[in-house]
Amino acid sequence: MNDVVNPDTYESLAISPRENGLYVVSLNRPTKRNALNVATIEELIRFFSGARMAGVRAVVLAGEGDHFCAGLDLVEHWKADRSADDFMHVCLRWHEAFNKMEYGGVPIIAALKGAVVGGGLELASAAHIRVMDGSTYFALPEGQRGIFTGGGATIRVSDMIGKYRMIDMVLTGRVYQGQEAVDLGLAQYMVEGSSLDKAMEIAAKVAQNLPLTNFAICSAVSHMKNMSGLDAAYAEAFVGGIVNTQPDARARLEAFANKTAARVRPNT
Repeated sequence: MNDVVNPDTYESLAISPRENGLYVVSLNRPTKRNALNVATIEELIRFFSGARMAGVRAVVLAGEGDHFCAGLDLVEHWKADRSADDFMHVCLRWHEAFNKMEYGGVPIIAALKGAVVGGGLELASAAHIRVMDGSTYFALPEGQRGIFTGGGATIRVSDMIGKYRMIDMVLTGRVYQGQEAVDLGLAQYMVEGSSLDKAMEIAAKVAQNLPLTNFAICSAVSHMKNMSGLDAAYAEAFVGGIVNTQPDARARLEAFANKTAARVRPNT
């Protein structure tokens, strides 16, 4: 087994391989509400740096215990008494991890529950799809802690909900949950039962897509958002030219032409 996906080589993450290239990656510090310490960030970098080359088709990102992630391990941070230079480099490792997730080309579906707070929300925002259950709540309490965001909230969370809503969350510690959180864009799905079950259902579906198609969807869109409109149009045409002519797509296109492929139907 490739060491990247070997569960025995991780301590802060629980890696669970499933069928058809689907993996469940769980934050495994439940007694700390899965707070993100340096070791967890390094394991996230390791897994998501090599996931695609190791044959991973889709990932469900979850948390052991009652919470998804309560953010930065503040106790570790306080005890470390870091210098500005030291903490800047901690933040850069967070960005490395979350960029590997967002731009790595493997679909990531986050199964959210309980606290999705501070760095936990920054982590969730690096996933491509977020599913929440009735226990899920979102917050950015950095303002009340005397600190500032360092894992991409100013980039991804503000992109999801808007700059001024993100600023409000950090200034006031405002908590979002329920349908309001979905309407705001913090999650795309809300379920009454298990968010993990729904995330697994979605992941199993997207894992059936062609890997190159998923790679384009889960990397090119984010890259294009960073470009000017003119550059993004050129890049989209270029990626479309490659993806839309891949040999593995021909059978699927033939099935559509022959009316044997599933049609898009409204929900009933």
